Amino acid sequence: MAEPLDTQPVVCIVGPTASGKTAAALHLARQAQSQGRQVELISMDSALVYRGMDIGTAKPSAEERALVPHHLLDLLDPAQAYSAAQFAADARKLIDDIRQRGAQPIIVGGTMLYLKALQSGLSELPQANATLRAQLDADAARLGWPAMHARLAAIDAPTAARLAPNDAQRIQRALEVWLLSGRPLSAHFTAGDHAATPSVPLRILSLEPSDRSVLHARIAQRFDAMLAAGFLDEVRALRRRGDLSPALPSIRAVGYRQAWSHLDGATSATEFREQAIAATRQLAKRQLTWLRSMPQRERFDCLAPLKDTLGRPEFP
Repeated sequence: MAEPLDTQPVVCIVGPTASGKTAAALHLARQAQSQGRQVELISMDSALVYRGMDIGTAKPSAEERALVPHHLLDLLDPAQAYSAAQFAADARKLIDDIRQRGAQPIIVGGTMLYLKALQSGLSELPQANATLRAQLDADAARLGWPAMHARLAAIDAPTAARLAPNDAQRIQRALEVWLLSGRPLSAHFTAGDHAATPSVPLRILSLEPSDRSVLHARIAQRFDAMLAAGFLDEVRALRRRGDLSPALPSIRAVGYRQAWSHLDGATSATEFREQAIAATRQLAKRQLTWLRSMPQRERFDCLAPLKDTLGRPEFP
């Protein structure tokens, strides 16, 4: 007998950027619909929550959204912040609501901290402190972010190991948590730690490349398509508002941060493209590092044809 819907693990499609997560989720949704079952998608992406940030986030199109209901898109203005804990709370409520409607929730996205929050729960983390962040920014301006990364490695080696030396936003937050709480960020995620947000059982379907170079080529092709679709005009519109800056989580998103710097005149068009693609590749590497720490995931080759991707066992 089938397990009751409300006790089944929630299917969660994850993978690095440009691995085809949205296409895979829509594929599963169509399969379910052909069998008379309804599916609703819950976005697990820290950039898709922002309104007016569509091209650079590869936000699902209106046509894709018409095929199946999507949730946690366009929630916030770019001047606002959204946290992993808030995502976990929102996702739990949505899972319950969707199941009460008799539909099946599928989570899809690549923000791995959100996955961690939903899968294992999160300890209470200290709120951001503007004074402390200003001091950390001043230290970084004087020493450089690689030096700040080395500082982090001395007090929180596990967190430093998964961050790139120039990942300013995450290095700053990890140092801030340590300075405010007296505990390294990694200690807040240990299995024995009290979780403020209860965990959700998940069935993790991970789309990973059998050839990293092909994924890198996809990343470059997708970014060029974004440029052709008017990505820089999108960022110009955000800049014209006058109330946004690279200090905000929204503008720190990969691609947007590099575009903002380019429009400030700090880089040429060629340098901007190269830096944005390199940053996206680094993001993909970090996402894969997170995924490798999850042995329970079911791995599928994101480079295989979509009709085969979710029907094949783990690739060699």
